[in-house]
Amino acid sequence: MSEKGRATSEQTSQWRKALQVADDISELAQCTLVIEAIVEDRHAKHVLFEQLESVVAVDAVLASNTSSLSITELACGLRQPGRFCCFHFFIPVPLMKLVEVVPRLRTHSAVCDSLADFARKMGHTPVRAQDTPGFIVNLLLIPYLLQAIAELEKGVATKEDFDTAIRLGLNHPMGPFTLLDFVGLDTTLFIADAVFDETKDSRFAAPPLLRRMVSAGWLGRKSGRGFYDYGKA
Repeated sequence: MSEKGRATSEQTSQWRKALQVADDISELAQCTLVIEAIVEDRHAKHVLFEQLESVVAVDAVLASNTSSLSITELACGLRQPGRFCCFHFFIPVPLMKLVEVVPRLRTHSAVCDSLADFARKMGHTPVRAQDTPGFIVNLLLIPYLLQAIAELEKGVATKEDFDTAIRLGLNHPMGPFTLLDFVGLDTTLFIADAVFDETKDSRFAAPPLLRRMVSAGWLGRKSGRGFYDYGKA
């Protein structure tokens, strides 16, 4: 962040000193809050949370940063399901100040309150949602992005004109295709498929163009090519 002028080198140095890397899950035994942010795979998350529950204290809060998976399902098998909640950050975390706090049916209200307070102490703004596919942001965002791709396939306008129209007409910081490349086409497809599989809502049915681009490895900025070419080797 210091290279981009978003923080001083002194701040960056202090943050790095505050970090402690753990090579073994047993080192998390003293943590009162553990936020999982591993791959969006249900089985992998189940395994991790079962391991965490065997390590941390019974009153420690366990949270997932999942963007689309069911919180109720992720907590299946936990001995203390009342302490489990979704704590979904948006990237890049230092700039995006929103955090979705999503409880499952059996999450204790005090857990939600403590997570919301923790978010505020970090300088973020918490919002609460029910454990429904997509929560708040992706529930509205993903259909919008998929519709943009579908209309591009139809030839309604160029990607550049779509992006310009949304930026200047709706005052969005990014048009849909710039945003797709930023988020990642594979990430968008994963969320769309996860929500569609659970709801069968046609708004989350991914257009063929999106699947073709992901299959081709055109994932957006991170791969150097998406809807736009970023010139990476």
